[in-house]
Amino acid sequence: MNITDFSMDYFSLKGKNAIVTGGNTGLGQAFALALAKGGANVFIPSIMEDDGTTKRLIENEGVKMAFMKIDITEKGAAKKIIDGCVGAFGAVDILVNSAGICKIASVLEFGRDEWDPMININLTAAFELSHEAAKKMIPQKSGKIINICSMFSFLGGQWSPAYAATKHGLAGFTKAYCDELAQYNIQVNGIAPGYYATEITKKTRSNPETNKKVLDHIPANRWGETLDLMGATVFLASKASDYVNGHILAVDGGYLVR
Repeated sequence: MNITDFSMDYFSLKGKNAIVTGGNTGLGQAFALALAKGGANVFIPSIMEDDGTTKRLIENEGVKMAFMKIDITEKGAAKKIIDGCVGAFGAVDILVNSAGICKIASVLEFGRDEWDPMININLTAAFELSHEAAKKMIPQKSGKIINICSMFSFLGGQWSPAYAATKHGLAGFTKAYCDELAQYNIQVNGIAPGYYATEITKKTRSNPETNKKVLDHIPANRWGETLDLMGATVFLASKASDYVNGHILAVDGGYLVR
C-alpha cells in the first residue's frame, strides 16, 4: 500500500457488526450511536430495559439494532452475548466494553460488598467478553476491542479504591490482549474519558467550589460533552486505526497534562 490508497472510507464502519455493553444508557448510548452513524449494526446487552429510544436513534441511521436484557456478570453471559450478536448479524467485528459501575464510600466503609460487584462488572465481565469475542475474531483475522477506561487508569482517586483498581486493571488488560491478539490483525485499545457533563457529575458541577476545582485542572476550561467521545470511538473501531494497538486514548481536554 502507498499513501494514495488512503481515503475517508478508512473511517467507515459499513457492514461491520458491533457489541456495546450498556449501550442504551449514559456514555454507552453515545458509543453505540457513534458506531451506528459510522455504518455498523449494533448489538446491545444491558441489565437496563430499553425503552425504545436507543433503538430509534440507531435505526434512524439505516442500520440494525438488537437488544439482549442480561446481567453481564452472570455465568455464561459472555458466550450468550457473543452468540447473540452472531445470530442477529452473522459476525462480531467490534466489541466495546463500556458497562461499569462506581460505588463510593469512605475508606473504612469501603469493603468487599462495594469491591466485589465493581470487580465483576468493570473488569471480569470485560475479560470474559473479550475472551469469547477473540474466539470469533481470530478465525476471521480481524477485530476491534475497545475498553472504556478512565482518568483513574492513570491516577489514584479517593472514595472508590475499586474504581481505580478496575480501571488500572482494564488498561493493563488492554495492553496484554494487544500483545496476544495483534498477530491476528485484532486491535485492542482503550478510551479514557476525562470529566464529562453527565447526570453522574451533576452534583459536582452544580457546586461552585467543586466545579471550579475540576475546571482549574482542564486546559480546555470546560467539561467534556458526550459528543466529544464519539469521534474517538469511530476511529478506534475503523480501518483508520489498524496500526494503533495497546493504546489508551485520553479524551480529557488535556486534564492529564496539568
